[in-house]
Amino acid sequence: MAIPMRRLLVGRPLPTSRAQHERLNRLLALPVFSSDALSSVAYGTEEILFALVLAGSAALAYSIWIGVAIAALLLVLTISYRQTIFAYPSGGGAYIVASDNLGMGFGAVAGAALLIDYVLTVAVSTASGVAAITSAVPALVHLRVVLCVGFILFVALANMRGVRESGALFSVPTYLFVGSFLAMIGVGLLRHLVGGAPMAYVPPAETAPVGGVHVALVVILLQAFASGCSALTGVEAISNGVQAFKAPEAHNAATTMIWMAVLLGTMFMGLTYLSHVLHILPSHSETVASQIARTVFGGKGAWYFLIQGATALILILAANTSFADFPRLSAILARDRLMPRWLAHLGDRLVFSNGITVLALLAMLLVVVFQGSVHRLIPLYAVGVFLSFTLSQAGMVRRWLRMGAGWLNAKTLTNLLGAMTTLVALGVIASMKFKHGAWVVVFLIIILVLFFFRIHHHYQSLRRQLTVEGWARPAEAKHTVIVMVAGVHRGIVHALDYARLIAADCRALYVEVDPQDTAQLYQRWEKWSAGVPLLILASPYRSLTAPVMQYLDAVQEGDPGHMVTVILPEFVPARWWHHLLHNQSAWLLKLKLLFRRNVIVTNLRYYLDE
Repeated sequence: MAIPMRRLLVGRPLPTSRAQHERLNRLLALPVFSSDALSSVAYGTEEILFALVLAGSAALAYSIWIGVAIAALLLVLTISYRQTIFAYPSGGGAYIVASDNLGMGFGAVAGAALLIDYVLTVAVSTASGVAAITSAVPALVHLRVVLCVGFILFVALANMRGVRESGALFSVPTYLFVGSFLAMIGVGLLRHLVGGAPMAYVPPAETAPVGGVHVALVVILLQAFASGCSALTGVEAISNGVQAFKAPEAHNAATTMIWMAVLLGTMFMGLTYLSHVLHILPSHSETVASQIARTVFGGKGAWYFLIQGATALILILAANTSFADFPRLSAILARDRLMPRWLAHLGDRLVFSNGITVLALLAMLLVVVFQGSVHRLIPLYAVGVFLSFTLSQAGMVRRWLRMGAGWLNAKTLTNLLGAMTTLVALGVIASMKFKHGAWVVVFLIIILVLFFFRIHHHYQSLRRQLTVEGWARPAEAKHTVIVMVAGVHRGIVHALDYARLIAADCRALYVEVDPQDTAQLYQRWEKWSAGVPLLILASPYRSLTAPVMQYLDAVQEGDPGHMVTVILPEFVPARWWHHLLHNQSAWLLKLKLLFRRNVIVTNLRYYLDE
């Protein structure tokens, strides 16, 4: 027996009772929820260097201090989000925290910012992975967009198979990346300490460390900090998906958060330090990570290609974090009537498959529009995530104060520090990146928030109009059944018999286009009509819908509650292509009647054999 293609790609459906068994332990949860954060070290340092090199090669010496500032921000975020995890064990994403403590408006802003950031994460991480591949194999650079789209489809399909399967699939590349990067950093530091590490280039004498600090340099330093903060995207992902962990959920999520922060901080600072001591210059043709690996291991040998392969894999699979969180957040927003309800539907494999599909389509559109360029996408990055950071931390401060903790309480002070530092970082990122494309993200957040409230208004209106609370049942309405007739055949006789079963007031309606056809119809009507009267509507302009609409106006005139059932008999051919041989005018009538009140349209099918 042939297995449907969907089953081959996605797998067999899982019963709802399996939901608990699909949860993740810490070893599987780390690659699922931290691949985005861990992989960002591959381009975080590079973006710092690209910003600093504008002030000359000597300005690259500031990369260490910018790295320290970003690492300190990571420490603050980790401590703050651990508190959030324990305060919201059901999932403490920025949307939930902001909505609960600051109101729906701030929650909608946080939700919009996160959704946009998740889409950008998929596009940026995939483009970065492809950049790692093209650094090792430059001949593939012309296939950059095609590779990006293909990898997005692969990650989306893997997530369609379920959380556990995607976690198991992506855990090996994630741990391979972490292990190989730590090995590269360790070897590089060791060679530097013993004096055996070569330099990527020898700096000229005139590019000694910058002596004075002036306004232009300050702007460049802020730009470098803003770009480097892209290394912190994805830090909040674990707090968004607490319920995906095995019990005890909060404890396991908090522990995984610490693992992620330690690994991220170590790799980010190690890579930044090596880029400084090895005198790495950023290049559009080769990534910083590639240059460090080539320098540390003395050329493009086995270790170099292992580093590049692991980097490409983790960057591509970093999109998995967004595929884990975007559908989950979309489902929560749909539950709160801020997004379409179908986004809250669990698919066959106990994942939000509709959200996965939407994310994949949006990310593919983004890489096509920006031609898979990391440096064109990066300016759009980090604004949304730092806005959500700030709202989440501010919401936690409000929560502790509402619970009576006071301003001097350790929990309040921790989240207050988190809110202040992320707000400052947000200000720097927004101001530095605004003219380079961050304004697009701000505009999209505004549009998305308006979209949320428009949807919420629709659902509220729907609820008011459908509720039976305080509503009086109307008096029993009159009911007329109208059978649309195009001739006398078995399908029409079947429709007439059905009409007499559901109402006493039955009529047949024929729209006359050719009087000769009408005469032939009359000849057979008396024999097969079973007493149902036939009404002829003249149509001198050969229109089907206009005479029918006028007749319905006459039937319902003076009694808007009068119910009318319009039966459209149709025969169903045995072959799909047979439909092309027949008139499909009934579709026009159905479309015309779609928004007419108290009119029910019934398709009565008569199936034909070969």
